[in-house]
Amino acid sequence: MRDRRYSPMSETMFHILLALRDERHGYGIMQHVADLTEGRVILGAGTVYMSLGKLESDGLVKVTSRDGRRTNYVITSKGTDVLRAEARRIADLYRYAKEIS
Repeated sequence: MRDRRYSPMSETMFHILLALRDERHGYGIMQHVADLTEGRVILGAGTVYMSLGKLESDGLVKVTSRDGRRTNYVITSKGTDVLRAEARRIADLYRYAKEIS
């Protein structure tokens, strides 16, 4: 699936969708991304929650539960399709770059 709004996808959106292959809340997403990237990418709360709102309104993530102030999210099948398409695009870029090395 190719969604032109998400191609190319920002690194922030990519990491959030990647993190939401497992159910997580906003702070859990921030921790996961920092761990995954060994601290190279640090997402702020405002960025994460603004991105989650956009991703949810576009149907790429959905709310799974709300407990007080904590809202949990997970990627949808549409989100998975968009994430896979972006991963393929990035893999192609990497392959092209290797060809010129």
